[in-house]
Amino acid sequence: MTLRTISYGGGVQSTALVVLATQGKLDEIIGGTVDAALFSNVGDDSEHPATLDYVRNVAIPWALERGLTVHELHRIKRDGSTETLMQRLMKPGSRSLPIPIRMDNGAPNKRSCTVDFKIRVIGKWLKANGASENDPATVCIGISTDEIQRVSNKRSMPYERPVYPLIELGLDRSACQQLIADAGLPVPPKSSCYFCPFHRPQTWAEMRRDEPELFWSSAELEATLNERRDTLGKDHVYLTRFAKPLAEAIPEAQDMLPGLEMAGGEGCDSGYCWT
Repeated sequence: MTLRTISYGGGVQSTALVVLATQGKLDEIIGGTVDAALFSNVGDDSEHPATLDYVRNVAIPWALERGLTVHELHRIKRDGSTETLMQRLMKPGSRSLPIPIRMDNGAPNKRSCTVDFKIRVIGKWLKANGASENDPATVCIGISTDEIQRVSNKRSMPYERPVYPLIELGLDRSACQQLIADAGLPVPPKSSCYFCPFHRPQTWAEMRRDEPELFWSSAELEATLNERRDTLGKDHVYLTRFAKPLAEAIPEAQDMLPGLEMAGGEGCDSGYCWT
């Protein structure tokens, strides 16, 4: 029996998928009812606290009341312990840069965070629950019509068949927000690691103003990575495109200069971190 799931990131688009699943509006698209939604938590010390609050205190109980289970998953190492993304980044002596950290030219570095902490974690659950190359799971991905270009960037695993119901239903992000509100749910914040280098400058500035503990934790992470790179004789890396330490690159939101709020994507609303 084919397994049918939602890759749930805790943001707008994937929450819209959860709503649609409880309303039976995905059944025709995926050939049956959704068995579960899968939220891969990269770590309580890494996910934005607002996302964790929404998933645990809003989405999970709301969906369960309507017959849909949202599973919170974690990366489990071979010794049985849980590893978070922040733990990997802060591991003493580690040379790993699993996040898309910005190089001194502003370009993001290659990353492994999505594969290791999202795709493989969800894949392990799918395989443990019957998915295989001969009977791949149907996985609903929350990509909406206004970001259709992302479809070609989603790597399909042998044990899964990704589908894009929001595109088939003609829903953009705004329509997803309305769908969520019409269901009586609060619209979720953008989901992402709070220290994600894909944040827009405006997002960093608002974080510095409204969530200083997260901002300065991000600055500490950036400094730690660069202290490590100093010992290795490597160039510094940054959380923004400005080739400066975070605190120097980003003023508080009320002091932002015109142009710093440049457009650009961020977040993990689809559950697969822009892959």
